[in-house]
Parts: sequence; C-alpha cells; structure tokens
Amino acid sequence: MTSSGPVDVALIGGGIMSATLASLIQQIQPDWKIVIFERLGDVAEESSNPWNNAGTGHAALCELNYMPESKDGTIDPSKAISINEQFQLSRQFWSSLVRKGVLREPKTFINSTPHMTFVRGEKDVNFLRRRYDVLKKQPLFGDIEFSEDSRVIHKWAPLLMKKRLKGEPFAATRTASGTDVDFGALTHQLIESATDAGAELRLNTEVRGLKKQKDGTWVIRHRQLVGRTPGETRARFVFVGAGGWALKLLQKSGIPEIKGYGVFPISGQFLRTDNPAVVAQHKAKVYSQAAVGAPPMSVPHLDTRVVDGEASLLFGPYAGFSPKFLKNGSLLDIVTQVRPSNLIPMLAVAKDNPSLMSYLIGELVASKSKKFQALRSFMPTANPKDWYLITAGQRAQVMKKDAKKGGVLQFGTEVIAAKDGSIAGLLGASPGASTAVPIMLDVLKTCFPNDFATWEPQLKTMIPSYGVTLNDKPERAEEVLGATASVLGLTR
Repeated sequence: MTSSGPVDVALIGGGIMSATLASLIQQIQPDWKIVIFERLGDVAEESSNPWNNAGTGHAALCELNYMPESKDGTIDPSKAISINEQFQLSRQFWSSLVRKGVLREPKTFINSTPHMTFVRGEKDVNFLRRRYDVLKKQPLFGDIEFSEDSRVIHKWAPLLMKKRLKGEPFAATRTASGTDVDFGALTHQLIESATDAGAELRLNTEVRGLKKQKDGTWVIRHRQLVGRTPGETRARFVFVGAGGWALKLLQKSGIPEIKGYGVFPISGQFLRTDNPAVVAQHKAKVYSQAAVGAPPMSVPHLDTRVVDGEASLLFGPYAGFSPKFLKNGSLLDIVTQVRPSNLIPMLAVAKDNPSLMSYLIGELVASKSKKFQALRSFMPTANPKDWYLITAGQRAQVMKKDAKKGGVLQFGTEVIAAKDGSIAGLLGASPGASTAVPIMLDVLKTCFPNDFATWEPQLKTMIPSYGVTLNDKPERAEEVLGATASVLGLTR
C-alpha cells in the first residue's frame, strides 16, 4: 500500500525530538502535512519515558562534567553557559505553548526542583569552591549558593547529612531555579496537540527502509507490527528521531553523511523509592563526581522525580552493557551497524577506552549490596527495604571518525543531515531532551534554509532569545528568566 501523494514531513520515532519538531512546524507552517511513525504501542516509551531518564532539565547547574578542570588548573564555564542558554530556549518555547493552550498546566510536565552538587574530600571540595567562584559571576547562574557547613547542607537536603561521619571534608552548591521535567508527559502533550491539529500518528508501525526518489522525495517502507501489514509512504522531508535506531535507519537511507559513524550502547539501572516518609525529606537533584573512567552519563545522582503528580526518588545510574540500541531493540543491533566505513573508528574507540570497558565490566558484576553502598555514600540512612531497582533506557553514544586517533567516542548529541536537506537524524544522548528545542531549530535551519528566513520572525516571537545570548546581557537574562518562570510556575 502506497500513499497517493507525498506528505510534507515524516517523523520516525515518537519521542521528545519528533514531538518538538512537529510542534515547531505546526506553529510556523500549519498547512504542512505531518505523519509520525512509532514502532511501539505508545509514544515516549524509550528514552523520553520518565523512568528511563533522570529528567534533570539539564542546564549545567549541577553537572560537573560540563565544566571540567583544565590541565593548567583553570575552570572554563563556556560549555556550561552554552547548555544553559540552550535550556532557556526550551523554557521559552514551552512557555509560549502554555500561553497558547497547546500544553496543559505546567505542573503536569515541569516542576521547580533545586539542583545541587555534593562532593567529598579536600580535592573535590576545592574544585567545587573554585567552580562556584566562576559561576556566581555568570548571570544565568546568579542564584547559585555554596556551603561547607553541615547545618546549611542539611537544610538544603537532609538525607545527605543524616548520620554522616564527622571529620570528612564536604561541600555543596545549590541553585533554586533548577527543574524536574517529565519528558514523557511533555511528549504526550505535544503529540496529542499535533494530532488534534491534523498530524497523523501511526503506532505499532516499524519503518523498515528509506529510499530516495528521482523527484527528491523519500519512500518510507514500513510494516504494522499487529497483522504484519506492509506499506509505503512518500515524504518530502524525513526526520529520524528513533534513538539508537536512528543510525540503522540513516544507514539504510544510503546518505554519504552517515558513513564513519557508529554507536556504543550503554544500559543502566536506578534505585527507586516511593516511600512517602523518605521522599518528603529530599527535594533536589544532587549530582556528584563520576568514577574514574566512567562515562559522563554515569555521574551518580540522587534525584527527586515528579511523574503523574507523584514524587519519587531515584539514585544512580548503575551503568551496564547491552548490545541493543533501544530498550526494546534487537540483540543484534551492535553487530548489524558495522560497515567498512565505521569499522576503523569503532576499533579505535575500543582501543582507546580501556578504562570505560573496565568500568562497565565492574558495574555488570557488582553485587546488589555493592550497588546499595553507592547509595549509602550519598544517603547514610538509606534502608534497603525502601528501594528497588528499575531498568533505565538505553543510551547510544556516538562513535565517529577522527583524523588523529582514527575514531572517538563522543558524549552529547549530533545532527546528521543530507547535503540537500531532505533527510536528517539525531544521534547521541545527554543533554538531548532538555535541549530538544534548539536542536530541532538547528534541524529546521539546516534543512530548510530558504524557508527559515520567513519563519525566523515568528520563532523569535515564541522564543525571544533565539539568535542571541542572555548570559552577556544581565538585565535581559533576568527579564526572560522571570517571564518563563511566571508562565511555568517556577522559581525564577
């Protein structure tokens, strides 16, 4: 079965990226026909699901890996500032959609939750103090606080300090303007609004192939998982937001831009408690330092999560390995991605990252008691009876060519687009979801250069700081932060 005429936009994957892109397009080009393909029975079932991610609302307020110490001892805030600027774009877009009624009551998807960093030992305390000294001068981080006083830290997050042994140096920073974001709820609301406005959502439909036509359109081969009915859909533009499977689909498309890329899957688990007596004592997202050799996404953190209006606590993640690119993927994923063009980069990554391999093996063989001890280092009073393990989503980290090393493992996200702009896809992970809006704006700008100039005025109406920076404009930063906080019901 082939559709009669091409749709304007086909989105593969029903996560936060496709949902954001659909919403953006409907705001600026409401006459375009959009179809969304999702292979599972509902949207937001993979990494956008609230129990598959930490929901941090990444703004670099507490994540130390966004602001590492250089070899000469200096601490450069530029990456942290850049990520915060990107998150402000997301906040502005969500605010505009709330005002328009596209999104429902903000508390259904975003809640104020202070972001903290907690470290122990003289070396890390010294680093955190110097990080604070740098960040407190930045307007976007203006409300950051620092303390080495156990009484102050106890007030911020009691579970960190109860029954903690005396004599060990420790310190914490706190930013009250942090957030917890339920990307599952946000995805559902965005896609629900998109379908109400005319987009077509095809659930239980797996995309099997992509082929470019002479007229520049794409034929998308798909199959319904219920009944196995095959079909084809033509599209003028295709976006592949299918998590780790984006690599596989872009490889099937045959675009040369995907050559040399591979992905390295990392699985994970969290300890979770829903005990109201425990949850009530902790309202914060508390990050610390990653273990030596551990990937940045494995930074330990004790997080407040608000899902469907109910608060829980998560601790982790405990990293592991699975050959699947998605939680509901295939055990053959890691093998079937291999191509002559990406074999050398993948082998180079394996050779140059022995500490990562050792770390993952250590995590895989760690006993339940050892995992719980990691929580105890954060929360000395933790009781095993209150906590249970849940399996998180798969993170597919980008492997790519490198002129010097042959190949590198890249932490972050990367948009891969065909030269003619007819197809694009997203590879990678954190801080992905929190920066979905600027990432999708980049997709639109890259793939629709002729249309973008006409869209830009409307985009800037919805997202006032798009195209400029806030951190170097303190008064403007305060104005924008205050405006989005007011609409979203947030602290600053």
